[in-house]
Amino acid sequence: MKKARAIHPDFLELLHLKEQPLIDLFTGLRTYIIGLYPDCNELVYHTHALTAVFSISDKLADAFCMIPIYTNHLNLGFNKGTLLKDPHQLLTGTGNLIRHIDIKKTTDYNNAKVKALVEEAIHFAIKDMDKPSRSQGATISKIKR
Repeated sequence: MKKARAIHPDFLELLHLKEQPLIDLFTGLRTYIIGLYPDCNELVYHTHALTAVFSISDKLADAFCMIPIYTNHLNLGFNKGTLLKDPHQLLTGTGNLIRHIDIKKTTDYNNAKVKALVEEAIHFAIKDMDKPSRSQGATISKIKR
C-alpha cells in the first residue's frame, strides 16, 4: 500500500488557521481525490482561498479538480466543469468553465456519483493535455512566502 502523501508545509501552516471540522473535511476529500488518481500532482495556492489543485501534469492548465477552502466552507471544483458529462446534475456555478459541488460533509463527496464525475474529469484532462508530464505524484507549492 502506498504511503499517504504529506500536505505541503506552506499549505499546512495556513490550513491550521482554519477550524478543525473544515480541516478534517479537507483532509478527507484530499485523500479521496489522491486515491482516485495517485499519480496526480498537487499544486497549492493561497489567493482568495487556500486551494489545492489536482493536475495530471505540473501545469494548472492540466488540472482536473481543486479544493478551495474559504472561511467557513469548501468546494470540490472542476476546472473544466462545463465541458464534463454531469448526468446527475451535481455541478453548480455560473462561470464560463469552472463548476463546483458544495462540500459540507463526507457523504457529499464519498459516493458513486461524485466518483464518476471525478473520473470523468481525469479522463477529460488526460485527453485534453498538450504533452505528457515528467512530474508525477508531486506536491508543488505556489504559495508566496
